Amino acid sequence: MNTKIMTDSACDLSKDHYNEFDIEMVPLTVHLDEKEYKDVIDIDPKTVYDAMREGKTPKTSQVSPQTFKAIFTSYAKKNQPLVYISFSSELSGTYQTAKMMETEVKDAYPDAVLHVINTKCASIGYGLIVLHAAKLAKDSATAEEISESVSHQAAHMEHIFTVDDLEYLLRGGRVSKTAAFIGSLLKIKPILHVEDGKLVPLEKIRGSKRLFPRMLEIMEERGADLKNQTIGISHCDDIERAEALATMIKEKFKPREVIIEMVGSVIGAHAGPGTIALFFLNNTDK
Repeated sequence: MNTKIMTDSACDLSKDHYNEFDIEMVPLTVHLDEKEYKDVIDIDPKTVYDAMREGKTPKTSQVSPQTFKAIFTSYAKKNQPLVYISFSSELSGTYQTAKMMETEVKDAYPDAVLHVINTKCASIGYGLIVLHAAKLAKDSATAEEISESVSHQAAHMEHIFTVDDLEYLLRGGRVSKTAAFIGSLLKIKPILHVEDGKLVPLEKIRGSKRLFPRMLEIMEERGADLKNQTIGISHCDDIERAEALATMIKEKFKPREVIIEMVGSVIGAHAGPGTIALFFLNNTDK
């Protein structure tokens, strides 16, 4: 029996990806206008971005322990190996909850083949890892082989991104009020990356014209064999800029493939409309 791959909605893959590779997806929760929505299932990102433009502040919450326990138990009962590839533990408590439920289920079903992996990644960077795992599963790789390969790829996944308005990061506690105010006045565009699962400021760029060229320079400095990679780009309701960045990448690096997806409701609720993110494998030794 092939290994089943499971992910959560913070990977920002499309429903087509879930269907094509038979991936199980568990949704995080979005809170908006005093209502709760299952991410992807009950609410779409455009609704969240439009609400944010109107000044609303959506909140998000992790997957419940009961949900994980029910899913893990169902696979344990039918003796099907399951690999759950999780959103970064530094950005959500979802991974820690899944690990607790993994222990409970393995106590009840000692022979269950169940792996829970912390990618320390987000959005399509995380999604690319899930797709990699799903392809391995389709080729009959074991749960152990998939886990090892996923852990290696996750350790090398770069996240380079920029936000359109520092106000959204301010609301999420990612920048100070002073920095957001000065940044807005000076038209400063931050470049951030993910370091050990956390969002970390990398550089400040004055004006937007220099932004994408600098992101490509960072990509060239850090990227490993970019020509043979699948590059990920995600955007918060700004497909035109995402496609412009994709065109620049194709012209400069000629990668095997570029995947563009909208940033989902969970991550988008904190990053805000206009965010553009770039994902690729780096060349560092880890």
